[in-house]
Amino acid sequence: MAKAKTVFLCTECGHEASGWLGRCPGCGAWNTMVEERAPSAAPVPGPGGRAGVRGWLPAAEGTPTGASGAVDLAQVASGAEQRFATGIREMDRVLGGGFVKGSLVLVGGDPGIGKSTLLLQVCDRGKFDGKVLYVSGEESPQQVRLRAERLGALHGRIRLLAETSFEAVARAIEAERPLLAIVDSIQTMYAEELSSAPGSVGQVREVTAGLLRVAKTLGTAIVLVGHVTKDGAIAGPRILEHMVDTVLYFEGDRHGTYRILRAVKNRFGATDELGIFEMRDTGLEPVDNASQAMLAGRATDVPGSVVTACMEGTRPLLVEIQALLSPTVYPSPRRMAQGLDAGRVTMLLAVLEKKMPVGLGNMDAYVNVVGGLSIDEPASDLAVVASVAGSFRNRAVRAGTVLFGEVGLTGEVRSVSNPERRAIEAARLGFTRCVLPGACRRAMERSGAPDGIALVYVDTVGEALDVCL
Repeated sequence: MAKAKTVFLCTECGHEASGWLGRCPGCGAWNTMVEERAPSAAPVPGPGGRAGVRGWLPAAEGTPTGASGAVDLAQVASGAEQRFATGIREMDRVLGGGFVKGSLVLVGGDPGIGKSTLLLQVCDRGKFDGKVLYVSGEESPQQVRLRAERLGALHGRIRLLAETSFEAVARAIEAERPLLAIVDSIQTMYAEELSSAPGSVGQVREVTAGLLRVAKTLGTAIVLVGHVTKDGAIAGPRILEHMVDTVLYFEGDRHGTYRILRAVKNRFGATDELGIFEMRDTGLEPVDNASQAMLAGRATDVPGSVVTACMEGTRPLLVEIQALLSPTVYPSPRRMAQGLDAGRVTMLLAVLEKKMPVGLGNMDAYVNVVGGLSIDEPASDLAVVASVAGSFRNRAVRAGTVLFGEVGLTGEVRSVSNPERRAIEAARLGFTRCVLPGACRRAMERSGAPDGIALVYVDTVGEALDVCL
């Protein structure tokens, strides 16, 4: 079979060249030329060498030649999506109930975080009848066997293939017809039509598009393991996340015990869902009480420590926010945030200085979310302000108090979503006092206050600090 013709295109301006160039002649950008398969009228080989199409989805059967193939949306037959559970409760939560047949899932995370361990456990514990094909592009079969022995995952339905060629992997998937296929990792796969190295932009995009065609054609759920860059994004072209159906990020400190699986894209379920795991000798185990795990070992009656309630998808979660102020030795004070947006923390410090002058201009400020969790919702604003003020005054927040609310630039405390669920979670863990925005009063009255916890409504930052410090 003749090798397909390839060209090199600039990702910035689209300039086309017959060979790789360090600098694009069109726009002058450096290292932007990537190899692409040249357009051709001939059909593109599909799985197993069959002639197919270049599109991601197969053509509809029975479509007349020359017809558009479009149908009325109201006439499209609706059917329940076919799912199968992974056997791991927290992962099923993040996926929305399990894998969907014919879907393409991307799992990214830092090296050594536990991606391969989790997926091998899914192969063993999955609640489904069907074969599983584990494609290893980084480890030998003996290395995968050692991990499986440690995890107790020597299941008879698991088929193992050590291969990095996309064509060989596609043929194996067609021959085995597994219900689930795992490719570890996408950066090690290469298409023979392209001469660029595995992991390059062209290779990752071409292999992912090919695996997407295979998944949609055969109805096999395919999971891709992706490496991440030093910035935390999945390595490769950004279009990789657009092509797949679901994108999961595996987060956490690999030196710690807890791991967080977060969904940032899910065509078959809710986004921003979160699952928490604990790394043990036998693998990753789901954490039953996530809030209690996040607050484990928390010291009470300590200045600068505040508990807040945040929403991760549909789950309320209590986390601890700590702040530390110290006199600066630099011309301009340092502002550092871990687990929070640094720009928002700086804005909250400015609001605190404006409304309640505390002299933060000559002090370094450090704010941290305990447990390695990243919070991106504004409901944690009030807790950040209270922790900074407590550290400055050297006063601890009153025992049994949880705070949540968004802080505006004028110092007002604004409402947040699902205040009743946050308060119920706080009461369940034994907190007796909840400081929340006054704008949430009507929502709390409709749902009813949970037993055992007092609700304190505040409208400004000053009021909040008066009742909690």
